[in-house]
Amino acid sequence: MRQQPCLARFLGSVAIVAVVSAGLGGCQTASLSDVTGSLSPRAEARAEADPRRAAVDAYGEQYRANPKNAEAALKYGQALRASGQRAQAVAVLEQASLAHPGNKALLAVYGRALADNGNFQMAFDVLGRAHTPQNPDWRILSVQGTALDQLGRHEQARNYYASALKIAPDEPSILSNLGLSFVLTGDLQKAETTLRRAYARPNADARVRQNLGLVVGLQGRFAEAESIVKADLPADEAAANVAYLKQMLNGRQQQPKLGAQAEPAAATRS
Repeated sequence: MRQQPCLARFLGSVAIVAVVSAGLGGCQTASLSDVTGSLSPRAEARAEADPRRAAVDAYGEQYRANPKNAEAALKYGQALRASGQRAQAVAVLEQASLAHPGNKALLAVYGRALADNGNFQMAFDVLGRAHTPQNPDWRILSVQGTALDQLGRHEQARNYYASALKIAPDEPSILSNLGLSFVLTGDLQKAETTLRRAYARPNADARVRQNLGLVVGLQGRFAEAESIVKADLPADEAAANVAYLKQMLNGRQQQPKLGAQAEPAAATRS
């Protein structure tokens, strides 16, 4: 029975995402608002507040004034990505990358935008040009892994996560991506173990908490999942997260039961 595609569609429906910083491959570090995870609608709404739209307008003006400027294109592409305008981000960054084929920071952001937009093979290929084997970037390795997971190449993806972890041991965003990789092949116990490692790190993003709660809930331990997703949060955020978790797990109940030997399939995480 082909059970894994159902799980993959479910994962896509809850917006479990693997991402890296908008400054991927450049001088910036990973942004906590742009790391692996699933967020409640309320949290996502806050993330899409006016400052991001203002950034699109401001950087858009700079870009239109000088579309051949790589830095202007990079910032505009990042702003478009942050505001959810994925196709537009790809278009801007594609043109800039063609004009500046050796700009690794630009290639890194372009590759991430392609992954955002579901162009996983092309994203993997572009990201491969954004760093070198002699000077690898763990953020790029991690997102290359997520692209491979989306293509159903899970073992290869995990090799990329392992390489990233050699550079950044116990980095929670890498561990979270690895945990979701195990979910996609039906190994919820390994997923939980890996996500708990991520959750234990002091720099773990809130979305790591959401992923761990979801994986625990998928195993039928809802009370424990609820305690995870609402821990150390203000009452309103805790309630919103619990409500969202219930919604997602109720959706999961409509899917066929996941078998231990679920057939691997391409992930549909957004």
